[in-house]
Order: sequence, then C-alpha cells, then structure tokens
Amino acid sequence: MTVIAALLMGAGVLLIAAPWLWPRRSDASTSRRALKPLAELLARAGLVHASPLALLGVVALVGVVGAAITVLLVPVAALAPVAGLVSAALPIVALRARAAARRRALRQVWPDVVDHLVSGFRAGLGLPEAIGSLAESAPDSVRPAFREFRREYARTARFGDALDDLKAALSDPVADRIIETLRMAREVGGTELPGVLRALAQYLRTDAAVRAEVEARQSWVRNAARLGVAAPWVVLLLLGTRPEAAAAYNSAGGAALVLIGLGVTLVAYRLMVALGRLPEEGRWFR
Repeated sequence: MTVIAALLMGAGVLLIAAPWLWPRRSDASTSRRALKPLAELLARAGLVHASPLALLGVVALVGVVGAAITVLLVPVAALAPVAGLVSAALPIVALRARAAARRRALRQVWPDVVDHLVSGFRAGLGLPEAIGSLAESAPDSVRPAFREFRREYARTARFGDALDDLKAALSDPVADRIIETLRMAREVGGTELPGVLRALAQYLRTDAAVRAEVEARQSWVRNAARLGVAAPWVVLLLLGTRPEAAAAYNSAGGAALVLIGLGVTLVAYRLMVALGRLPEEGRWFR
C-alpha cells in the first residue's frame, strides 16, 4: 500500500507540474507569434500561401552558401560571418522590395477598383454581386483575389467570412479600408455608400500622385545609401584576394576592424533609409 500511495502521489505531483513541464499550447502560440512578422511579410509580398518556416530554411541555406563561397574566394576568416549575415538577409530584402513594389502598384489600382464598385451599384447590383463582378472588371493584379471571393461566397453564402478571406489575400491597408467600408454598409445599410466611395477614390488618386512625386525626389537618398554600403565592402573583397592583405585581416586587429566596420555600416544604412522613407499606412482593420 505504501508503494501504491507513493506512486499515486508522484503521479499527482507530475500532473500538477505538467503545464509548466510541457506547455504545448503556450509553445505553439509563442512560435506563432515569433513567426507572425515573417507571415505578414510574405502576405505583403503576395505570397499568402508560403510558409514562414520555408522562408527561414531559405534564409539559412543562402547564408551558409554565401559564407562558403566567400571563404573559397577570399581567404579572410572574418569575412565569412559577414558574408553569411549579408547573404542570409538577401531573401528578406528581396521580399521587402517585392512588398514595396506590390504596394506601389496596388496604390495605382485602388481608385479604379472603387470606380468599378460604384458602377456596379449604379447598375443595380447588390453588394456581394458588385464585389464579385470585380473578378472580371478589376485590373489584372487584383482579379485573382476577387475571383476567390466570388467562389467562396457562392460556396458558403457567408459574406463576412468571404470578406475576411479577401482582406487576407490582398494584405493591403487601402484594401482594408475599402473592405471595412463595404462591411459596414452591409451591416448598417444606407444610401451614402456610392458618395463615400467616390470621395475615397478621389483621395486615393491624390495620395498616390503626391507619394509618387516625393518618392521620385527621395530616390537619390536610397541610392546613396546602397552605394555607401556596397562600396567599402567591394574594396575589402578586392583587397582580401592579395596575400599580404589577407594576412593582415586574419589577425585579431583585422577581424575587429571588419566587425566594427560591419556595425558602422548597418547603423549608417539604417539611418539613411530612415531619412528617405515615407510613412506607410498601418493595417488597423486586420
């Protein structure tokens, strides 16, 4: 009996400590929170169905390959981690560039989308039918998302869920505002929706024109930042191919110089980018 009581007591203590010993749900939620920025980046880049874990794998692979190639070409040990870090950042930089280009392209598209919506309302279409008609009349870059909305709404007849899927597929702050305006019109009703949409289209056209002009004038800041980052490291790679320079950089002082240079370069680049960046709308209706 003593053994059985001891076993039961041990089992009870183990069950009490189980939430702290094996916090499966908390770990899963923590991992989801950690991967959420990558998932949002993929969505902004138009890769909604891509996995953040796959992106991490690509980042690690590119970093290892970049470091290996640098070690083979330039016999400077301190450059290997630098090259690995820079190479690993390339997929993220490419995704951010793709997301920025996609947002700029969509910024030109939304006024036309709103105009097509107003035309649908004038033609007597209901709200779901007017949105579904954008699968044929909207610009090519957003038609797939509206086709999916029309397919989802025809399958489930759940307007709110179909709008949520459409918002996730578009992943754009302007699209969020348009979709939430349509959702409110569906839930509240009223006759002011065409006028509100026309005013929104006019505002979007004005905002896109102002942003295009400012971005054209500030492009030199971004180009100067990229040139200022790349030029010293190109020179360092060329110097590293010489045996005497490689021997100097392989010393403790040379390695410290390379690492300090990397830190200064990153700080300077971030400052230059911050100076040339325009404020972007946040996605407040996710």
